[in-house]
Amino acid sequence: MPHPYIAHLSKDKKLKKLIEEQGEKELKQKKNIPLRLCASIMSQQLSTRVAATIFKRFLELYGGSEPTPQQIFDTPHDTLRGIGLSNAKVSYVKNVALFAMEQGMDAKKLSKMTNEEVIEYLVPIKGVGRWTIEMLLMFALAREDVFSADDLGIRNGMAEIYRIDKTDKKKSLEQMLRISAKWAPYRSFACLHLWNWKG
Repeated sequence: MPHPYIAHLSKDKKLKKLIEEQGEKELKQKKNIPLRLCASIMSQQLSTRVAATIFKRFLELYGGSEPTPQQIFDTPHDTLRGIGLSNAKVSYVKNVALFAMEQGMDAKKLSKMTNEEVIEYLVPIKGVGRWTIEMLLMFALAREDVFSADDLGIRNGMAEIYRIDKTDKKKSLEQMLRISAKWAPYRSFACLHLWNWKG
């Protein structure tokens, strides 16, 4: 059985074409939420390939297994710098580990919150912005209705596909939000297809 998102998003002719070209997408829940959030921070402003290399080096620091927040927090600053993280990112990763130890960040706790509540809960962590949490909602918590309006790939893809003029940022954002509102409750899947679109 195809996922119900396919029939719903196919009402949008432009998305229907993307879905037909790319096939069905899926979202998978991941464990170890603090680690996923650290990975999201590491990947900021980096290409996917570079981010993957740094994350691999990061896991190698712990013998290839997934570290606990305590282990991350106890890792010397210079060790984390040595795998290619900037000073800022090292402190952000440690901020995430400390927050997880003090406030809690397991999937069970977050599963009781709405998307906006998760954003409100995690955004006080220095170095964690809305975009980073949206990626976590999609790729670790497998939430089906997330729309990342600030994501460059989404903005560029939608501008091309829907002929949105990007020069007026406020107006173009309003258009994007208006179009994406029709995709609810499956906006995450629309994002997956837009990221995969090759213009």
